[in-house]
Amino acid sequence: MSSKKVLVGVVTGVVTGVAAGALLGILFAPKKGSETREKIHKLVGEFGNLAKEKFNDLLDGIIEKLELSKDEVSELTQKVETKIENEFDDVSRQYGN
Repeated sequence: MSSKKVLVGVVTGVVTGVAAGALLGILFAPKKGSETREKIHKLVGEFGNLAKEKFNDLLDGIIEKLELSKDEVSELTQKVETKIENEFDDVSRQYGN
């Protein structure tokens, strides 16, 4: 399993666990139903925002790494092309073509 998948799983598990714990705490607190529903609604909104923020951070990190990899591949491709051209020129000079 890749480290990215493990990281996504850990982050998802932690966020889900925190949300579930907070929800259970609210449900078992001695409050009126309307107060409990209001707290749950607020908690769900906060959880959604947090999850969206964490997902966007993770996605930004992945995109950044992909862009770096793309640049590295482009550099390597350019070096290989230059090397092939130089070798071709050497062979052409050597055999008079």
